Amino acid sequence: MCYNARMELRELKYFLAVAREESITRAAEYLHITQPCLTRQIQSMEAEVGQPLFLRTGRKTLLTDAGRLLRKRAEEITELYDKAEREWLDLTDGAHGEVYIGGGESYGMTFLADAALDLLRDYPEVKIHIYSGDIIDVTERLDKGLIDFGLLMQPPDITKYESLSLPYRDRWGLLLRSDHPLAQKEFIAPEDLSGLPVMQSRQSLQKSRLNEWLNGVPVNVIGSYNLLCNATYFALNGAGGVLCLDKLINTTGDALVFRPLRPTVEAEIKVVWKKYRELSKAAQIFLKLLTRRLSAPQRGARP
Repeated sequence: MCYNARMELRELKYFLAVAREESITRAAEYLHITQPCLTRQIQSMEAEVGQPLFLRTGRKTLLTDAGRLLRKRAEEITELYDKAEREWLDLTDGAHGEVYIGGGESYGMTFLADAALDLLRDYPEVKIHIYSGDIIDVTERLDKGLIDFGLLMQPPDITKYESLSLPYRDRWGLLLRSDHPLAQKEFIAPEDLSGLPVMQSRQSLQKSRLNEWLNGVPVNVIGSYNLLCNATYFALNGAGGVLCLDKLINTTGDALVFRPLRPTVEAEIKVVWKKYRELSKAAQIFLKLLTRRLSAPQRGARP
């Protein structure tokens, strides 16, 4: 069966409503359509893909494996369409618009935040959206047009992007409870981690420089995290250390300390955006403000 683009988008939104509500009845109420109409739409989509998208179990309507795959793609498509629609509307007025930024947890985000504040001061109608994820998540969203800019740490290959280097390098270290024996040290050497229970970030798992730094020292990596704030509870409970970047957690109190690695392990930080992609007016203004800030003398930035 053949559908036009608007019908396909509508059906995807219907499908996502059922996936979210886990109920045809509740989804129909949310969409303000009848339950039989929504059921027919879902059945039509299932006939199109050639397999069930939902499994009806008792009172719940749950996604099948095929449904879970479609949900991921449907969310990307509808998000991209909504973003494009807002950009079309903003063409008539550069004082409006939205800027989408993605990045991992990094102190380098403060540079982007400063440029964003400049933008909001001059254009108060602009909205800023932040997406957090590792380098794989961020570059995937960049490539699909879901975000305008990505903040990448030690990116392996950025030939398909335009880029700006930030005047700061993220420094790796160990987050510990202040009464941990290693907290008395000024720096952490590879042998200090031998046998120590360590939580490791998804970012660090992809960094060969950390493996080089360890130089074969066995580390008891008991898990990973993608948001440092949650991982700090591991350190607070005194179970071990958290391998992380500096300046992400406030350690001015008495509970936690950050101890940098020695020899120093640092990561270069770049802001990237897709080559040959036309940025929205708001994103263009943001880029100009960011470039202006980066060209000005920086104070307190570690080379």
